[in-house]
Amino acid sequence: MTVKSEQTRQLVAGVALRMFREIGFAKTTMRAIAAEAGVSVGNAYYYFASKDDLVQELYLQVQAEHAARAAEALKDAADLTSRLRATLHTGLDAMAPYHRFGGDFIATAIRPTSPVNPFAAGSTAAREASLDIFRTAVEAAKPPAPKKLRSDLPELLWLFYMAVTLFWVYDTSDGQQRTRRLVDGAVPLITQGLSLARVPGVGRILDDFLSLSRSIRG
Repeated sequence: MTVKSEQTRQLVAGVALRMFREIGFAKTTMRAIAAEAGVSVGNAYYYFASKDDLVQELYLQVQAEHAARAAEALKDAADLTSRLRATLHTGLDAMAPYHRFGGDFIATAIRPTSPVNPFAAGSTAAREASLDIFRTAVEAAKPPAPKKLRSDLPELLWLFYMAVTLFWVYDTSDGQQRTRRLVDGAVPLITQGLSLARVPGVGRILDDFLSLSRSIRG
């Protein structure tokens, strides 16, 4: 792709994401994006085959913002509780500009066959980027997470983050403070639960849980 072509692609993407923030996903059309970007509709479709492709671009941008915010917040966080709390809060910070229209995105993404479903093949790049953020939170924690849980933990935490995101979408409290309280209350419970992996007799139960978790995650 030439420099000019890449610039046009970034222009179309930037306009689309701004319109998502300002008027929402449902009201943003490819024709409106093209008009706002000053390109032909055919040119917009050349770079992005549909709004679904632009949602994937949104996912990637949010993950990049989340990664940058988390990296800064994690500089002052050593234990897993503070690292996980920082990771979740910075994720909410990165998504904040889109909250007004979160329901629009969920209505599209929640369908199992939707190409913008977070679990769909088309979302692999964004999903892996998000998983990397949780891997960083877990791998550098001091003291380290229990060894038997360490490899599975980032994905399990990411699944929890997906649940938090769903709660956040429907959270109408000022600044989504209910979601913030959920994070602050749940994180210590999670990390305290993880410490049970070191308790004799509990390990076998955790082994069974991990086996079940791996089987349903494919």
